[in-house]
Amino acid sequence: MHARFRIASRLSHALALLAVGVALASPGAHAAERKHAVAKKHSTTVAAKRAAPRQAAVKVRHKTVSAKATRVSARSAKTPVRMAAEPARLSFGQLAGLHEVSDPLDLKSSVALVIDQDTKEVLLSKNDHAVLPIASLTKLMTGLLISEARLPMDEPITITQDDVDTEKGSGSRLTVGATLSRGELLHLALMSSENRAAHALGRTYPGGLEVFVQRMNAKARLLGMTETRYVEPTGLSSKNQSSAHDLATLVNVAHGDPLLRELSTSPSHEVAVGQRVLQYNNTNRLVKSPSWDIGLQKTGYISEAGRCLVMQAQVAGRKLIMVFLDSAGKFSRLGDAERVRSWVEKGHPGSSASLHLGVTSPSS
Repeated sequence: MHARFRIASRLSHALALLAVGVALASPGAHAAERKHAVAKKHSTTVAAKRAAPRQAAVKVRHKTVSAKATRVSARSAKTPVRMAAEPARLSFGQLAGLHEVSDPLDLKSSVALVIDQDTKEVLLSKNDHAVLPIASLTKLMTGLLISEARLPMDEPITITQDDVDTEKGSGSRLTVGATLSRGELLHLALMSSENRAAHALGRTYPGGLEVFVQRMNAKARLLGMTETRYVEPTGLSSKNQSSAHDLATLVNVAHGDPLLRELSTSPSHEVAVGQRVLQYNNTNRLVKSPSWDIGLQKTGYISEAGRCLVMQAQVAGRKLIMVFLDSAGKFSRLGDAERVRSWVEKGHPGSSASLHLGVTSPSS
């Protein structure tokens, strides 16, 4: 029994010692755990602090890139460009105040002349001796010289860079390298006012362009056109100038040439250029009107000259020569021709009713 007591006592003592050991060991373990937890928290905090600047930098960089993208987008966005409206250029006639001269027919042309071709009676004159740019009316003299030269009309002529308009920069469907006959070029120059065609005709004239222009001026002097001057064969230059009085003389002479009558009044014409067939129309739509009997015509326009028109036409049984220069408005020159025709058909013109207005004596 004493032996059992001693064993139990020893076992109890051992358990007590074990409990004390565990109790003594627990604070160290908790301290180590707390120390590890603190270290881990500190490590996490440091890592977070170290990462924070990088994240901030990334955010800043993103903002910078975004801002750049916004700026680039703003720059690349197409914004409407406000173009200042270019004021219309005044014609020489407008600058000279010729439009201030009124007339009973309310013509839109500042210069007009209507003559009976047979009797030479002047039915209407308005600033008929004012010297102005004549634009493509020039081509009537070009055509007259080519026709009178009796050059072969079937001779091929090639458009070159020299024929390209450097005066006004106008375009043309006759490209450099295109080849047409002289007759076709003359047709297009008179009917459709083709500038490259007219220039090529002058360039290929015997002696060249310079000689051709000299012949133009010599012909004008021969016809008594003392108020006329030419510097080139197309009319693109505003230095090509004349008066209604002189142009009426030219129309009268040109009307005597059957070829010029035919080509200038042709409603339309097709030409083969390489693999293409080009359709050209007359610049004067009155040639297609059944109300008109037109024997010869030519139109012209550059800003310095305004809208111009010369015609030989039969009205109310009378052969008339009409000249209209410096007309204001795209169709106003045709409207002026209609007004004159109506006036003549109503029987108004006569020796006592003829209209003489504005500059009607030769200018100095």
